[in-house]
Amino acid sequence: MEHVRRNILLITTDQMRFDALGCNGGQVAKTPSIDALAAEGINFQRAHNNHVVCMPARASIITGQHVGTHGVWMNGVTLPEDYPTVAHHLQAAGYDTALIGKAHFEPWLGSPEDFYENRMASLGEVGPHRGFDHMELANHFFEGHSHYDVSMNAHPELKAKFYPMITEKGQNTASKGDTGAVQVWPMDIPRALYHTDWVADRTLAWLTGRDASPWFCWMSFPDPHHPWDVPASELHRVDWRDLDLPEAYLAPQDARRVLATKPKHWLGYYEGDLWSNLESPREFIPARMTEDQVLEINAMTHIENELIDEACARVIAYLKSTGQYDHTDIFFTTDHGELQGDFGLMFKGPYHVDALMRLPFIWKPGVTIASPQVIEDPVGHIDLAPTFCAIAGIPSVGMDGSPLPVSEARSEEHTSELQSPDNLVCRLLLEK
Repeated sequence: MEHVRRNILLITTDQMRFDALGCNGGQVAKTPSIDALAAEGINFQRAHNNHVVCMPARASIITGQHVGTHGVWMNGVTLPEDYPTVAHHLQAAGYDTALIGKAHFEPWLGSPEDFYENRMASLGEVGPHRGFDHMELANHFFEGHSHYDVSMNAHPELKAKFYPMITEKGQNTASKGDTGAVQVWPMDIPRALYHTDWVADRTLAWLTGRDASPWFCWMSFPDPHHPWDVPASELHRVDWRDLDLPEAYLAPQDARRVLATKPKHWLGYYEGDLWSNLESPREFIPARMTEDQVLEINAMTHIENELIDEACARVIAYLKSTGQYDHTDIFFTTDHGELQGDFGLMFKGPYHVDALMRLPFIWKPGVTIASPQVIEDPVGHIDLAPTFCAIAGIPSVGMDGSPLPVSEARSEEHTSELQSPDNLVCRLLLEK
């Protein structure tokens, strides 16, 4: 029987908490498609990122390196365009490569003259870039840089309904929600034109007919990142009035007492005295956020997560219908989490807490495994690229991480298992 080389599908979201998924204890959003990947494959319970904001985390995913190695320490710090990535390695090994959706290796607000990511759509180009043969980009708002942005020019009346993230006065606290919650912005647009469905559509378009060569596709959803701007037709899914406050929510009196025991940027952010995250609007003061506003933001987040799950279902169904599912390794994770009311805070920032650093992290292997696994070993973003290389049968040059474990071995036991050619890790990763 002729050997079929395994495809790799990396699915990421932006700003999704570990507990967003049903398979990780989530009780609100319905995520049956992603849960099914975990039920069939491996669900890592102690996965962590290498940074709490987008660009550094994504640089670690694409390089397999710690922040201290690749040097992208904050949003706005760019990974050099010629920096080696796992996409380059896979490309050299004969893989077709694509990234569809949010890239964010280069600053969104940077000049298009300086950053190819920010001008390729206006040029009518789709790469190649950073090892990807094909890139079609989408962001959370219209800054004039993405392919999704350009595609929406065909619907100017609908494009005008999206959240005005960039304003002349920098006022990014607008709301159209029931409670006046910051950046809650339901829109009267068709769901088919929302960026979640657009990313799935463009992924399916790229995958169609692609069976001659193995492929690596990164399907990168911009949600559930703020602004919380779902199509109004989807609001029926979760009513904020039916939700409970997060377990880690702190009312103002308790928040001030607890946050005062932490480094000053905690209470400073809460009171609005110290701005510590460029994506949290300067005008937003968490101490003034009402309980109902927390609930409404969380409801919108749950809705966005359900839409992501349904978009994933469409791509998975295509892989099954074309006979590719069984030899496609599917990975699901996010770049970082969201505070979502924990400690009375919202958005993200320099806080090393589970809400921001504990990741949903699932791997459905492209080979049959004896039974589903729940792995408690600590793993992270830096382990993705080495795992992709192991699947492709190529060395993971210059990477800080290791191939992901597929047994519950720990510490020294895990290290020795990885070094044994007969262990389950090697058999699963390198099976021909």
